[in-house]
Amino acid sequence: MAESTASQIIEAIGGAGNVTSLTHCATRLRFELVDAGKVDQERLEHMDGVLGAVPQSGDRFQVVIGGGVATVYEEIMHLPEMANAGSGAKASGNGGMSNADVKAAARAKARGKVAWLDSFFEYLADSFRPILGVLLGASIIIALVNLFISLGVIAGDEDNTSLMFIKAIWKGVFYFLPIMVAYNASKKLKVDAWLGGSIMAMLMTPQFTSLSNQETWGDAVKCVENTTLGTTDCTATVFGLPMQLSDYSGNVFVPLMMAAVLALVYHGLKRIIPESVQLVFVPFFAMIIVGTLTAFLIGPLGVWVGNGLGVVLAWMNSHAPFIFAIAIPLLYPFLVPLGLHWPLNALMLMNIQSMGYDFIQGPMGVWNFACFGTTAGVLFLSIKDKDKEMRQTAIGALAAGLLGGVSEPSLYGIHLRYKMIYKRMLVGCGVGGVVIAILGWLFPSVTAAGETVHGVTTTAFAFTSLLTIPVFDQMWVYGVSIAVAFVVAFLMIVTFDYRTPEQKAEVLARVAQEQEDRKLEAQAAAAPAPAAAPAPAPAAAAEAAPAEPAAPVEPTREVVSPVAGHVIDLSETGDAVFASRALGEGVAVVPTESVVKAPVSGTLKTVAKTGHAFGIKTDDGVEVLVHIGIDTVKMEGDGFDVAVAKGQRVSAGDPLATVDFDKVTAAGYSTATIIAVTNTKKLASVTPLTGKDVAAGDPVIAVER
Repeated sequence: MAESTASQIIEAIGGAGNVTSLTHCATRLRFELVDAGKVDQERLEHMDGVLGAVPQSGDRFQVVIGGGVATVYEEIMHLPEMANAGSGAKASGNGGMSNADVKAAARAKARGKVAWLDSFFEYLADSFRPILGVLLGASIIIALVNLFISLGVIAGDEDNTSLMFIKAIWKGVFYFLPIMVAYNASKKLKVDAWLGGSIMAMLMTPQFTSLSNQETWGDAVKCVENTTLGTTDCTATVFGLPMQLSDYSGNVFVPLMMAAVLALVYHGLKRIIPESVQLVFVPFFAMIIVGTLTAFLIGPLGVWVGNGLGVVLAWMNSHAPFIFAIAIPLLYPFLVPLGLHWPLNALMLMNIQSMGYDFIQGPMGVWNFACFGTTAGVLFLSIKDKDKEMRQTAIGALAAGLLGGVSEPSLYGIHLRYKMIYKRMLVGCGVGGVVIAILGWLFPSVTAAGETVHGVTTTAFAFTSLLTIPVFDQMWVYGVSIAVAFVVAFLMIVTFDYRTPEQKAEVLARVAQEQEDRKLEAQAAAAPAPAAAPAPAPAAAAEAAPAEPAAPVEPTREVVSPVAGHVIDLSETGDAVFASRALGEGVAVVPTESVVKAPVSGTLKTVAKTGHAFGIKTDDGVEVLVHIGIDTVKMEGDGFDVAVAKGQRVSAGDPLATVDFDKVTAAGYSTATIIAVTNTKKLASVTPLTGKDVAAGDPVIAVER
């Protein structure tokens, strides 16, 4: 079986491992490579489907494909070997953004002003993100156990050995969570991750936990009741010094603080201990120093900080429950894209560990379901508009949300791409927050300790999905609240749409063109071959009305200038791809006006979202590319106001875009506007008319069929 063009390109470029990042513009693949010296340029230049191969400065390389570049790009990105290619590989199809791009852009809004704050939130995120899978799995097990107990399928008493075994499965995740967090946090700080995990594990050994046993140690251990949290605090005398003892299972603040101190000690030891003995003595001294500091100082301080924050939020939930229940759903849509929700997630875990329950996850579920309702609205409209591309995106995002409680596919795949979505979604968040505030106040829950709490609580850390509804106390209050948030957000999208009129028109035009293309393909496939058509019977021929002759297609004789300016040869543009005629013969115009117009009449086959490139196909099959400026794809649409949509018919002279050429020049890019006949090889002749000043509409290329 012959290799695909995509596979051949990656092989010739030096393999997937040589790719640092891959983007594309209107006509070419843009590679950033580990080593450009590995590229087989000659093979690329003679490859079917490739119009040219052009090395750039440094380790950048461009492969010219032409109008089908987006398809080739998608094929490359779906190759198995590209799954673990350079982390920078991303989509920028005609200015579009991959989910990773959207995510980075959203987080960039809060970054760059305070560097240490940026690093802090990245530290939090990378300490938790690798264990989200096991947290999600454990939360679903908890939900199913609670559901089966409520339905009477299994007994909920402590003597049920089967139930104890199931509890062990999910409790293992949360009990040893500090070790997992310590491992990830240490790794993030470039410390031996196993060292961080081992130090945290020390505080969870039977030997350490036994220190709080007064019967064993007598006067060496003193314990007092904490009436605020309903816990017992013990202090042991070790080496003549007081050591506050705590249950560190499920704690996340202590490992985060410990790893930060460990990083300072670890890297300091590596600077002073000879490299030949670092393997032994760096862990040795680090365990003694940081282990002691954690037991005497960091651990108690971490517990105090976590408990303190929990008490503050608990006070707010008790004394201002309406504000709390409404504020959480309205804040989360802005916290999650910026990665600022991790401290709240840590507090949820801390609440469960210290108080035995959490009260943040209920209001958080309201935001999640408003998010999913918005996605459902987008799915509804995509089905209505026959928008296959958005339908596939929305189905995947909605499934991840409703079944897994994961909002990121919705956020980065849809919501952050359309500015109007947040306005609609926040209405659902607000209304759902009001409902959970009112019902939570009217129908308070009672904790296992007999404490009355105004609001929805849970004793487990759970991703808020359909499957985890049973883990919440006052389940019906939670269910009503998230249903209201979901339905309101859904109706807001369905009623008011999530796109601007221009965005909607672009989608409808694209869908209409796709349907027309499929219709023409179907007709062509169904049409009988001319030789096989039977001759009509004389009588039938006599009775049949004469068929109207098809209107003749006017042949394209010339391509006119899309803009006023001076016409130059392609070799003068400074772009090796266009100068090589890999994209066909043509000219460039150095513009003196801002409105760029259609150089021929036909159908727009390509419209870059960045507004820098347009592909037009005439009725007689001449394909013309208008490329505004050199490397202006990097401006990402800034200064380009697009006036047309893909699939639209235009006449020569119709405006395509208005361009701020002063901004293009200020950004350091050439304003030379390329007009190239991309299927030059299929025509008898294509003659550029250069070296003259022209107005928009003056001939610049002569064409013969």
